[in-house]
Amino acid sequence: MVHPDQPDWRNVHGLTQAEAEARLRAEGHNELPGSRRRSMATIALSVMREPMFLLLAAAGFIYFLLGDLGEAAVLLSFVVVVMGVTIYQEQRTERILDALRDLASPRALVVRDGQRQRIPSRDVVRGDMLVLVEGDRVAADAAVLAQRNLQVDESLLTGESMPVNKTHRDGKIAPGRPGGEGLPYVYSGTLVVQGMAIAEVLATGQRSEFGRIGKALQTLETEATPLQRQTRKLVRTLATVGLTLCAVLVVVYGLTRGDWIAGVLAGITLAMATLPEEFPVVLMVFLALGAWRISHHRVLTRRVPAIETLGSATVLCVDKTGTLTQNRMAVHTLTTNGEIFRVPDEADEKSLPEQFHELLEFGILASEVDPFDPMEKAMRGLGRRYLADTEHLHDDWQLVHEYPLTQELRAISHVWRSTRGAEYVVAAKGAPEAIADLCHLRESDASTLAQQVEQLSAQGLRLLGVANARFKGQQWPPIQHDFDFRLLGLIALADPLRPTVPAAIAECQAAGIRIVMITGDYPGTALAVAREAGLAAGEVMTGAELDNLGEPELRARLPKVNVFARVVPDQKLKLVNAFKANGEVVAMTGDGVNDAPALKAAHIGIAMGGRGTDVAREASSLVLLDDDFASIVEAVRLGRRIYDNLRKAMAYILAIHVPIAGLSLLPVLFGWPLVFFPVHIAFLEFIIDPACSIVFEAEREEPNTMRRSPRPPDEPLFGGWNLALSLLQGIGVLILAMAVFGVALARGLAEGEARALAFTTLVVANIALIFANRSWERTILASLRSPNRALWLVTGAAALCLALVLQVPELNDAFHFMPPSSGNLLFAVVVGLMSIIWFELFKLFNHKNGKRVIF
Repeated sequence: MVHPDQPDWRNVHGLTQAEAEARLRAEGHNELPGSRRRSMATIALSVMREPMFLLLAAAGFIYFLLGDLGEAAVLLSFVVVVMGVTIYQEQRTERILDALRDLASPRALVVRDGQRQRIPSRDVVRGDMLVLVEGDRVAADAAVLAQRNLQVDESLLTGESMPVNKTHRDGKIAPGRPGGEGLPYVYSGTLVVQGMAIAEVLATGQRSEFGRIGKALQTLETEATPLQRQTRKLVRTLATVGLTLCAVLVVVYGLTRGDWIAGVLAGITLAMATLPEEFPVVLMVFLALGAWRISHHRVLTRRVPAIETLGSATVLCVDKTGTLTQNRMAVHTLTTNGEIFRVPDEADEKSLPEQFHELLEFGILASEVDPFDPMEKAMRGLGRRYLADTEHLHDDWQLVHEYPLTQELRAISHVWRSTRGAEYVVAAKGAPEAIADLCHLRESDASTLAQQVEQLSAQGLRLLGVANARFKGQQWPPIQHDFDFRLLGLIALADPLRPTVPAAIAECQAAGIRIVMITGDYPGTALAVAREAGLAAGEVMTGAELDNLGEPELRARLPKVNVFARVVPDQKLKLVNAFKANGEVVAMTGDGVNDAPALKAAHIGIAMGGRGTDVAREASSLVLLDDDFASIVEAVRLGRRIYDNLRKAMAYILAIHVPIAGLSLLPVLFGWPLVFFPVHIAFLEFIIDPACSIVFEAEREEPNTMRRSPRPPDEPLFGGWNLALSLLQGIGVLILAMAVFGVALARGLAEGEARALAFTTLVVANIALIFANRSWERTILASLRSPNRALWLVTGAAALCLALVLQVPELNDAFHFMPPSSGNLLFAVVVGLMSIIWFELFKLFNHKNGKRVIF
């Protein structure tokens, strides 16, 4: 049985795995009704409402009314294919988003079969034993069986901002609504802000208080991002222009040629040619697949705008412990009464001198019984190694009271009931200056301790002071200072740097991203780690200095400081706001409850997935699943790649729509035969759609992606220069395709052959545009060295389909073609390839002059 004051999971067995699975099947998942994955029927219905689909269906219906069953059949078959391709694309995106939701879902720590295991919160069932610690989001309504200093924030359910204290269940208070002090129940969705507990689940999902209130908590949020707003504006503009031109074309065609039905078909063709339906699809696909690619590097995207902002980050504020270092603590040195013991490797059988036994004993007593903190684990490991056969390990003692770490005093104390004597034994550990304060050291002793701290921290070691006291009273003192503590010494721990960090920091510096280290350690420790990591240290600022600076003074000093030491979590928010006030785009890492405001305030909040709390993860934009700094750098690289490729795809879409729209409109104005019918636009869409949403998305980053400065956050997707180059590419293709059509007609070729040659020119130029826009910095030949399987699949499919429509008689009729001669066909292919020569020469000119085409 679990003792009500001893929340030790090892004293409970919990459900068996088989029992839990049976209850899950019987009662359902622990989740509320919310957005579900769309069914195929729902996706199909949304596709049928798309403008491109409606235009194709309208054209097919008109041909059917005119009695042209062959044309109608071809167009309606295109309708089916378009629907199939779109449904496949949408389902793929849905699957990716589902997988990301699963990764982002909260986790719960439960005891099953006598073992702790972390499971998705949605798999928690009635009867599960929850292990709750500070920073956890409570997964379900539960009764507290045992607790220590448990405080819970229930504001989500009650609206009360102050956390409430909890007690253990004694059978006297029946389950009820949340709110009020001293209740033995915790509720789904509330937050543990202090202490720890073991709780038995009573209700899940819709049966919980949270479910009855009916609020839906969505982990992955849908919000209009800056890119989405820019894209919508661009789509509205192009759609307005397209519809205006469409109306003009119908009127001009009807008035000049007297065939209003043909005019409507020409108008539908122009509408299909100018309709920018690819833009929102490409944006959705790129961001969804981008989040998926980033997750492969152990970084989870919780908010889509973070992908856009990654390429703009100028300052990256990171924790030292666990992010730059491995968070694999090992006791390095023990000091007591002026004596020093350097802990040897485990292979060395050297024993621990007797005078250090008490220091290690009370360091362990001041730690958790079942520690999670790496430093406490390291001390317990050293205790098992050296104190196993001594009287200094006390598994039979009972922890009766605890004084937690506070903002004012960075030390904790545990009060134990000893099996020997009536006195209580008190063990304290914490920051050396806090322990010195508790021990009320004389000035000479405090100076000696400070010298030892400075010497050890200069080696990059983390330091803990340890003290002990005795207590005989019946009522616990309100504060730790009321105990008569005696200083036992210092425990110094080493946390090795991650081997990938120096290269990652160098890469960030080359990319124009400033790395700022924020740590609670001593300045000497922080500087030693900064030097080892290759971080330009500059000045070092402590938390005490930070508190004494006003905002103007802090903003003035920030450019000179890259290391902040002895900083507490609350001060991170002040730093974030100061960096933002200086015009920086700030990314911030954090893991604790108190880090949440800074994570929320940063442009990109990055929570630690391995050691982070639920509240930190919920406040963040990204979750670092492996807590590794190198993963952040990979996310920045991918963020820049995604944005670059999105721009390339958008530029290609804009460029190719210029000749398609022009070839639909200009022949009517010139009095020429029509070049395009709806079937031609549908064919071209089969090249454009996979090219913009698959080929460009799969494109690898440019070689200099991490050697250029961050992108300004307010830079538009299409600047004036980018827009001009895209339009010039399209105009060049339009001029050549119109020239081919005009020359063919002037030479007396049949209308069908002239149309086939112009169409061939445009298809070849379309493929050439795809190759050219893979990079605006490298030539086509240079970019061919970067593999892209999707590119060759699209190119091969387009070439095969073009050959079929030119050579198969039935397709000739459907496309209104006459098979061209081999000489004329070769001419059209060469002209199509020539359309992008000027752009390739432009790249060479810029490369020769050391310039880069700005994306």
